[in-house]
Amino acid sequence: MNFLNPVYTERRECQDCYKCVRHCPVKAIKVEGGYASVMPELCILCGQCVESCPNGAKRVRDDLAQARELLRTHPKVLVSLAPSFAAEFPEVRPAQMIRALKRLGFFGVSETALGAQLVSARAAARIREEPGAVLISSACPTVVAYLQKHDPEACALLTGILSPMLAHGGLLRQAFGPDIGVVFIGPCIAKKAEAQQHPELIDVALTFGDLRRWLEQEKLVPDSLAEEETDRFVPERAMEGAWYPVDGGMIAGMKSACPVTEGTFMSFSGLGAIRRALDGIRSCPPEGGVFLELLACEGGCVNGPGVAARGGTVAKRSRILKYGRTPRAQLPRAAGPVLAAAFPPAPPPSAAIPDSQIRDALKLVGKFTSEDELNCGGCGYESCREFGRALVQQKAERAMCVTHMRKLAHKKANALIQKMPSAVVIVSDALRIIECNAAFSALVAKPASGGEAPASPEGKLLSEVLPFSGLFQSVLKTGEDIPGRDLRFQNTILHAAIFTIEKHAIVGGIIQDITEPAVRKAQVIRKAREVIQKNLATTQKIAFLLGENAAESEITLNSIIDSFSPPRPDEAKEDHDWRKLYRR
Repeated sequence: MNFLNPVYTERRECQDCYKCVRHCPVKAIKVEGGYASVMPELCILCGQCVESCPNGAKRVRDDLAQARELLRTHPKVLVSLAPSFAAEFPEVRPAQMIRALKRLGFFGVSETALGAQLVSARAAARIREEPGAVLISSACPTVVAYLQKHDPEACALLTGILSPMLAHGGLLRQAFGPDIGVVFIGPCIAKKAEAQQHPELIDVALTFGDLRRWLEQEKLVPDSLAEEETDRFVPERAMEGAWYPVDGGMIAGMKSACPVTEGTFMSFSGLGAIRRALDGIRSCPPEGGVFLELLACEGGCVNGPGVAARGGTVAKRSRILKYGRTPRAQLPRAAGPVLAAAFPPAPPPSAAIPDSQIRDALKLVGKFTSEDELNCGGCGYESCREFGRALVQQKAERAMCVTHMRKLAHKKANALIQKMPSAVVIVSDALRIIECNAAFSALVAKPASGGEAPASPEGKLLSEVLPFSGLFQSVLKTGEDIPGRDLRFQNTILHAAIFTIEKHAIVGGIIQDITEPAVRKAQVIRKAREVIQKNLATTQKIAFLLGENAAESEITLNSIIDSFSPPRPDEAKEDHDWRKLYRR
């Protein structure tokens, strides 16, 4: 586990299905040795890999122990509760949630929305200060990470304002003292990394999933708790900041409470929509300026990776809009320095990969021309060229290419069939020969003129080349294999084993000419061994009754086997001489 990254892979559960690669919007997954691991330098903590992993191999770091330790070591620990709790726990009244958190040991509960209101005020001030500018909200840490690591040009457009969680952490420390502990609880995995980067503001960040586990461990059911008079948010109840968790909620609060008319407001949610929206924005910015509210999760934070279930956006949005309150006539004054933040882009990516290297990488998986590039997406990448680029970057393995592995498996099976000394044939449900080896062709086909190898019977009906095709038909119909049958064919005797490959659809057969000298010799050896076993049993009974020794019989019978068997390489020469003397 990489404890520095909130998302990690449990290798024992990883089943090399590449589903996480398919769903990761920034391809921050490295496949090595068949295991898919997260690359922290590329990961934006959107949680798509965690949600899509069918076996639960992608997991979110558990920080409950850290939160419990904070409660043990600090006299006062407050909760910064994300406003999306109203959608996540619709059956729980705010006072009941406060009571439950106090029962866990927290001193008080405050709404993260208070920090959101400070962020809105500072963002409105930026718009007034820079009319005509293109500004991107920095409230969503996943969006910030995406721009820093994957779109450095757009990263320069960020407002440079702390997120609501961090702004709220600073507000609580101003109100209750710098030595308090602050634990954020919300729907976002990326908040865990954000808390690590700013330990002076937030000590621990938990998801709603973490909170549910904690409540279950303590056997607390919030909606069954009785409320008390003191169960109120501190230092006060939030207003329009509670709309932040829904798409456009930040803009709604700013527009209704602040006379900002210089810019155009737009909101986009979902990383795919954000990527498309930002395409070309630097080269052709909107006229008159624009403020962009960007949220990584479709529909907003109510569908974050830390919620119980994504979806149901309409119902969740309705609960949030109902929970939030009409803003004041004027937004609160922004506390300048505490809200300032720097979002430098990540180190520039490695130099562009030459097309020749990508082509060479694709040749390793049997893609020599553009026609070979099927772009099936089975590897997790949208195109074969993206997969080739990942191969060069050592983020992917050749085994991820489904078509390559299928062809490789077919080649291996075909090579094995062709090298088998016995005749092998595979037929369809219509008893038409799908595949056979050279030994089968030699067995059933008439020799070609000029001493050439006989033509392959592939594509022909089995009845045209073998008189006992009815046995194959029987296996196709019943699904029961014929493990061995001796059959007369022309001037030979064949031993045939017929078996199911795909029930009622494909049948295979292995046929051996047992009249060949090598086969006859093997048959004699096998029969002699059977005689040994039977005679030993009989001789042992006689020896038991008459007191005679059966060793001489065994030596005699073994000599039969030795006379037909080739000498072993490790058998000493003098041993052979001894056997010759004995035989004389």
